[in-house]
Amino acid sequence: MPPASGTQRPRATQPTATAQSSGTAQPPGTTGPKASSPSASPGPADDPVLTAERAYLGQAREYLRQMREDVLSLRALGGDRVSEEYLKADLYRRAQALSDLPGTPLFFGRLDYAAGEFAGERFHVGRRHVHDPDGHPVVVDWRAPVSRAFYRASPADPMGLALRRRFGFSGGDLTAHEDERFTGPAATAPGGAPVSRILIEEIERPRSGPMRDIVATIAPDQDDIVRADAGQTLCVQGAPGTGKTAVGLHRVAYLLYAHAGRMTRGGVLVIGPNRAFLSYIRDVLPALGELDVTQTTVTDLVARVAVRAADRPEAARIKGDARMAEVLRRALWAGLATPAEPVVLARGVRRWRVPASTLGDLVAELRERGIRYSAGRDMLGHRIAHVILTQMEAAGESCDDRTHESVRRSRPVRAAVDAIWPRADPVRLVLRLLSDPQLLAGAADGLLDEAEQQAIRWDPAPRGPGSARWTPADAVLVDEASDLIERMPSLSHVVLDEAQDLSPMECRAVGRRCATGSATILGDLAQGTSPAATDSWPGLLAHLGKPDAQLRVLATGYRVPRQILDYANQLLGALAPGLAPVHSLREDPAALTVRPVTAPGLPTVLVSACAAALAAPGSAAVIAADDQVAFVRRLLSLAGLPDGVLDGATDGLGGSGLITVPVTLAKGLEFDDVIVFEPARIVAAEPRGLHRLYVALTRAVSRLTVLHTEPLPSGLG
Repeated sequence: MPPASGTQRPRATQPTATAQSSGTAQPPGTTGPKASSPSASPGPADDPVLTAERAYLGQAREYLRQMREDVLSLRALGGDRVSEEYLKADLYRRAQALSDLPGTPLFFGRLDYAAGEFAGERFHVGRRHVHDPDGHPVVVDWRAPVSRAFYRASPADPMGLALRRRFGFSGGDLTAHEDERFTGPAATAPGGAPVSRILIEEIERPRSGPMRDIVATIAPDQDDIVRADAGQTLCVQGAPGTGKTAVGLHRVAYLLYAHAGRMTRGGVLVIGPNRAFLSYIRDVLPALGELDVTQTTVTDLVARVAVRAADRPEAARIKGDARMAEVLRRALWAGLATPAEPVVLARGVRRWRVPASTLGDLVAELRERGIRYSAGRDMLGHRIAHVILTQMEAAGESCDDRTHESVRRSRPVRAAVDAIWPRADPVRLVLRLLSDPQLLAGAADGLLDEAEQQAIRWDPAPRGPGSARWTPADAVLVDEASDLIERMPSLSHVVLDEAQDLSPMECRAVGRRCATGSATILGDLAQGTSPAATDSWPGLLAHLGKPDAQLRVLATGYRVPRQILDYANQLLGALAPGLAPVHSLREDPAALTVRPVTAPGLPTVLVSACAAALAAPGSAAVIAADDQVAFVRRLLSLAGLPDGVLDGATDGLGGSGLITVPVTLAKGLEFDDVIVFEPARIVAAEPRGLHRLYVALTRAVSRLTVLHTEPLPSGLG
């Protein structure tokens, strides 16, 4: 689904007879007969409705300015210096959330109610709540219950509405309006709702820079996900262009609005596939007034060691397998020693003794409880102290909590705990496991065969954690070990995007962060490009610890034209035979160009395609196999065409222009114009290269050009 801010291209009007509109037209390539499209009112300059709405917008902006000034005028008066600093920070965040966005109007729709609880009321719907000095609503938040009719009302179920009005805009100014009536002679018959031109134009609007919000164009199936119960974990399967990423982010914004206390106490986390992707989505939540949501990658989430190397594919597969969780657990608990000596504690003239057999019983009882390693170690000291205090009370001594603590902290008890239940460090545990063949063999017995153990063993063994060449898979193992030693706190909600690419161990790392909270899992089985990519959502959800999650399927494409989706969908039979192709809301016969070229003519054709993309409005990208990026950039440089390159660590998406994108970083991104360079090279570069090509082919939201000198992969016509 589309974002809802930025510059909209003006278009001529096209009159019809079902509703009223001004300043918009049936966009090229949309489906549906023109007779069902909203009709045109007088032009923006002399439209009395638009004039009145612009005046209302100006007043709303003034009220928002006053609300922000009221917050800034408040003094932070706390009982102490620390409290005052917290209050100052809270006031600053509140003022930031009330900042006006000059490139976006405060509202994008209006609801006139004719029946129900709000009969006779009129509400303007926008990104945030605005009220007048008396507290009366001037703009209602899109997340408020009263706003739901904007997204869900239909001729079959008007939800009490008499009229729904959509606004077109350019920058922060209203440029058009479009009315849909639910009562009276002009009401549309049930089942005959017109295609909204303003909504379609918003979908087709050229984009540049980071992703924008979609509050003006959320569809009913998306709204169901956005407003789902806070305690429900959802898994959203969505093909390219169905808006799954935007839906996940808007669900975060909704939960922070509807369940603010619960979400704020536990915290909310958004996890993306790489930093380039996080840069792409960074502005969505701030635009919705949510400034305090942490966004990270799985790599950064588990960054307890400095990653300086990469595993061979086979080693990465084994380390990412769920069996490694049990291997680590065995290795950790193998560090416990069988008590060989009694604990003898001298207090005054008395000596108290705990036999080794009793110590063994205490250890066994604690292990059977299934507690974390660190908690068990702490409890062992308390158990030993309790046995000694029981002896002391039987002898007639008076004991209290201070006596208990004194005994627990005594040197003999502490020495016994250290000998029986030594401290554990997650980094050193993983280091020992991968360096010590004997420890690995014992922990992996019956789980990993000898060849698998050999594949993950370090040879030679590093001298210590600082000299080890840690890999991304090793970092995930360290994270698992950390949780085995001490339970990680759970967040209130986690959004995980591109989930299909996670290994079982990475899924466990994410699942720990929402063990007692909920999650929104986003992905597409056809876009699984990592060696560990899943082909089944139930299996992945089980590794996440969320087997009861509801699966929701987004079946309508909003951003990618039908011609492009149909072309890419030719690969679905080989990629994910169980997935049904989605249908697209948009259609544009000129959206797809497939050009076979000769090797000598390739530079000329590539430069020509890039020049055409630069001349069109919006963003443009050349997507190529990673080892072809330097070659592409050299050709563009020789032709004098400036381009940037996406490197995964920096932004690279700062505005319009041409950018060269390694195919491994393309997932989740969108561009108006995309040139896919040499599909066969993309497919040949890695085992799941066909999945990678599918991703590349579906990054375009306006025009796709495929250039190839080598034969296209089987299945592509």
